[in-house]
Amino acid sequence: MSTRVMHLIALSFILDIILLDQLSKWAVTELLLRPEMGADPVGLWDWILSAPARVGFVSIPVIPHFDFTMVWNEGVSFGMLQGFGIWPLTILSLVISSVFVGWIFKSSTWMESLSLAMIVGGAIGNVIDRLRFGGVADFLDVYAFGYHWPAFNIADAAITIGVAMLLYHGLICKHEK
Repeated sequence: MSTRVMHLIALSFILDIILLDQLSKWAVTELLLRPEMGADPVGLWDWILSAPARVGFVSIPVIPHFDFTMVWNEGVSFGMLQGFGIWPLTILSLVISSVFVGWIFKSSTWMESLSLAMIVGGAIGNVIDRLRFGGVADFLDVYAFGYHWPAFNIADAAITIGVAMLLYHGLICKHEK
């Protein structure tokens, strides 16, 4: 398969991650968490076309060590840079994403292209939240022995997995050649 096709697939993967992230945020906030608070859920099209009021803190146990817990992150990963402001974080995310899209077009391997696509898709998914709601909707809550991992979402998971794949590719795969 040509590198051009690989690059197009990576770009479509960015869109897939954005769609999965945004649909998961709508489904969890509107179909599970908002009704738990006694409010009517917002339909998908209304949610897309407007930014409904943020869902307040609510937590629903799912299985041992995993809950859906609504948290609004106004910073970046793990709540760092809280209070830094929407625009600086948005611009930073978009600049990094642009650099990574350029890197995708220079990439010659599947792993590198897909890892970059995961990072970009996740970053843009979170930028959409930041612009619509003033913060990122995090709701996946993993915990054990009284310790909680910072709440996260599908975009965060894509970024984390993409970074891990990119590090593996750069540190391990390149040395095997």
